[in-house]
Amino acid sequence: MSGTENAARSPWRTATLAGMASYLDAAALVTSGIAIGGYYAEPLQLGAGAIGSLLGLQTLAFAVGALFGGRLGDRFGRRKVFTLSLVLYAAGVLLLLVAMDPALLYAGVVATGLAIGADLPVSLALVNEEAPAGKKGTMVVFSGMLWLAGIVAVLVLSSFMGVQGMPGGRILFAHLLVVAVVVLLLRLGLSESAEWTAARTTARSENIEFGRVRDLFRAPASYALLATGLYYATWNLGANTLGQFGTFLWTALARGEVAQFSQLTLVGLPVGFAAGLLFMRVVDKPSRHTWFAVGSGLIVLAWALPALLGPGKFTLVAVMLLSGLGNSFAGEAVYKVWSQELFPTLLRATAQGVTMAFTRAVAGLAALGTPAFALGHTRLMFAVLFGLALAAAVIGLIWVPRLPTTPRPEPEAPGTTAACAPRTAAV
Repeated sequence: MSGTENAARSPWRTATLAGMASYLDAAALVTSGIAIGGYYAEPLQLGAGAIGSLLGLQTLAFAVGALFGGRLGDRFGRRKVFTLSLVLYAAGVLLLLVAMDPALLYAGVVATGLAIGADLPVSLALVNEEAPAGKKGTMVVFSGMLWLAGIVAVLVLSSFMGVQGMPGGRILFAHLLVVAVVVLLLRLGLSESAEWTAARTTARSENIEFGRVRDLFRAPASYALLATGLYYATWNLGANTLGQFGTFLWTALARGEVAQFSQLTLVGLPVGFAAGLLFMRVVDKPSRHTWFAVGSGLIVLAWALPALLGPGKFTLVAVMLLSGLGNSFAGEAVYKVWSQELFPTLLRATAQGVTMAFTRAVAGLAALGTPAFALGHTRLMFAVLFGLALAAAVIGLIWVPRLPTTPRPEPEAPGTTAACAPRTAAV
């Protein structure tokens, strides 16, 4: 291989540039919440209904983007889709940056939602397929670290820039635009997934209709689709409630202050980052099951506290810290790993797109009634979230380990050995 080819196929370079989809996803959602719900609200006369519809529309657009983007990535290649999706993302952020009226905001949130939804399942597939044997889970989990970095970057920037009103929101969106353009330019040097190319070539030579969608709804893929989709959705409802409405719950139910909640959030992030680094070291080992069990237990315990004791400052802080630590070993991090192991190459991005779309759509619809539910049926809401966390733990501990993994058509390169997939999925 030439030096250029080696650089283009450097696994960590690919993991970083493709994994930046997670950074841009988290940063876009947090930036939209801060800018549209805060900086832009008064100048553009955005009421609570308009803010809610804008943020909800962005989540639903993500679901649509994931559904179609994942499918296009399996049909036409990872590289084409994540390049075009990033162009759309930059265009959407630019609309949000220059917006002088709500119409441009609606166009911007739809564009960014569609773009990041299309990018994420395809980019994760590329990260996994280009990672060496024994490091595939590690590099997928690394994308979760970039997701956390996106949140930290926006929170730090908004905390210290000292600018309010429209200029404050424009600075936050400018940050997204600069990062998106830089990542786009660097991604142009990435090669197409060798595993996807090999699978597609084999399928064509044997006259197989590669990656037929209906194959997802036949055993064993259908079981994997159902298990990962239900796990991700049940876990995510709690995480999404805390992410979107954490400040609301803190101020309305615990009578706390916004600044206090933001400070507690920043305190918990380094703990999650350190735990994520630890999970990167064990995710490709048999001990992953044990760490997943620990993480699931922490998440269940976190939601049990307000369900049993009621929402107060102590229980809400416990939810934030315990679930944040547990999510480093369970939740989205391990869902992403399972999604690479349980589906064949030519259906991998499609499957992730379907489960991501389902999860975000459920979260978006649930969010519409969350504030009223929290105020009118407080203990019941936390009991439901506890039950969902428990259901996710059962799915991950009992169902997923019994699902078979799929063969991986990875071509051998000089000086390397072909990866051997395990026969059963380790949690």
